Amino acid sequence: MPTKKPAAVKKLTIKKAGATKKKASTKTTSSKDDVGLPLSVVIRRRIEAQKARFHANDNIAAFIQPGELEGLVDEVAEKMQAVLESLVIDTENDHNTKNTSRRVAKMYVQEVFNGRYVEQPTLTKFPNVSRLNELMIIGPITVRSACSHHLCPIMGRIWIGVLPSKESALIGLSKYSRLTEWVMCRPQIQEEAVVELADMLEKKIKPIGVAVVMDADHFCMQWRGVKDRDSKMINSVMRGAFLKDSNLRREFLALIDRK
Repeated sequence: MPTKKPAAVKKLTIKKAGATKKKASTKTTSSKDDVGLPLSVVIRRRIEAQKARFHANDNIAAFIQPGELEGLVDEVAEKMQAVLESLVIDTENDHNTKNTSRRVAKMYVQEVFNGRYVEQPTLTKFPNVSRLNELMIIGPITVRSACSHHLCPIMGRIWIGVLPSKESALIGLSKYSRLTEWVMCRPQIQEEAVVELADMLEKKIKPIGVAVVMDADHFCMQWRGVKDRDSKMINSVMRGAFLKDSNLRREFLALIDRK
């Protein structure tokens, strides 16, 4: 049965909900009506008050105040403990699962779903002083995500192609990896993830063309269901010049095919 620990957690998290805002335009403090409510409900109310979406693959960092992620871990751990108990696992006497609920909670909030809860990494942009306008390819970038249908791992690689214009902004190579990881660390489907990444690159860099190819193993097919160990999913998004120029597209695809 759940212990009295969650009550203390709720009291702590509601107090922290009135902490200093990160962004005055989007962050909101908790009202008196929020006292005693689970932190997840408080955050949900903030989002709904702004009529914002909070699907599994959405980033909700703007609605989370400093210190609240720790409180969210506490709440998830409590509910994960209830899941383990419903699975009839004796976590009191089984030394292997004694602290599993907290380990899983930290894994979800701080690692594998972290792209939902933290702000987009800062992308320092540089002017295209040399007026570069040749094809650039970044990859393969190792990615780890999770299927939003079963929360099973998605493990794969991503290649990014960029054709800058003379007016395009340039970003450091490591920033492509950081942005990709931020987008991928959420429950989602691969088809939507690559589109979101392509959208962000177009917005940030404003290139003549951008291309994203993702090749991944889906454990929802390999670990469960049909249990087909060799199945993969490969998909691509082509924008601008990559969509219009078949020669450029072929060059990009031929270059990433080199192992």
